[in-house]
Amino acid sequence: TSSHARVGILNNPSSKIKEDNTAIARGILAAFLTQNNSNLKSFLSKLSKEETAKSLAAGTKIVKFLIPGMDGNTFEKKYNTLGLDLIKTHQMFCQEVLKLLPGQMAVISNGR
Repeated sequence: TSSHARVGILNNPSSKIKEDNTAIARGILAAFLTQNNSNLKSFLSKLSKEETAKSLAAGTKIVKFLIPGMDGNTFEKKYNTLGLDLIKTHQMFCQEVLKLLPGQMAVISNGR
């Protein structure tokens, strides 16, 4: 609700990290790295829908879910080159530093 708030995402998967089960996580990371805030918000809303997750799991390419105004080429390049090591690093941080169990969710705030 504030233009002064920042949002970040850390992935803490409970299953083995593979290309086919990280489409949404990689899509979120690629969008954070390549899109402006207004497009990012709309795209994340679209990715968070259950029907989107089902469609991606069934083999639909993530570029089908891009919204008008997004830089599709930049997004697609980042999405296709984003390795699984980043998600593994997130997982390690969540479990080793934050002491979360695999798959456990948390909200972390560092506000004033």
